[in-house]
Amino acid sequence: MSRSRQQLMSALDTMERVFAAEEPFPVTGCTYCYSEESLAELSGPLHLISDDLVSSVASEVPSHWDDFQRLYRRLAPRIVRPLVTGQLHVDEELIATRLVHAEWTSWDAPPADALRDVWAAWWRATLDAHPSPVFIRPTLAFLTVATGELRPWLDMWTATRTPAADAHLEDLVDDVLFEFEITDLKWGFYGEYHATAELLDWLLTDVRDRIDDVRLDEPFLLE
Repeated sequence: MSRSRQQLMSALDTMERVFAAEEPFPVTGCTYCYSEESLAELSGPLHLISDDLVSSVASEVPSHWDDFQRLYRRLAPRIVRPLVTGQLHVDEELIATRLVHAEWTSWDAPPADALRDVWAAWWRATLDAHPSPVFIRPTLAFLTVATGELRPWLDMWTATRTPAADAHLEDLVDDVLFEFEITDLKWGFYGEYHATAELLDWLLTDVRDRIDDVRLDEPFLLE
């Protein structure tokens, strides 16, 4: 296992220890979509909640729950570990949007800091290995939407001049230049983060020498 992968696993373990302090509470919500048995399961021990139920809650709209923020916070470790290891099978940008709805950056310092450490470790581990468990675009889109910032992740990529990082760069460019989607690139489940200006500027300046794609020379992009 690579050093960056070990650091990611360590960050995930730390996150789980930090969130272990979250106490169970009586979960109430939409009984049309969730049975009383499911609500009781969500109100019980975290490790006994089924993977399918975790995935369902991870993607559900906040209005289905009487205390969405508290529920999402308690389930965070069960959502985040499979997310970053490519095992959650829920749209990454949707999870990012839900975390924003849960106002994760306003949580107490230990849980919020533990998540920030996971994001950074996940990005380093992603850039360090190609292919990665989660494709580069959804990973970058998740980090951007969840944190509300794109540039810090791009700066880390600029500083990572490795074959794996360059292979990811090729993948991303091929993705966002398909039918020139980059001219109106919005990330987040509801398209809440407009990434075009920052990403295009970065591609045309900071890493242009690492990209062999003539589509970036189109005059309308340079304008």
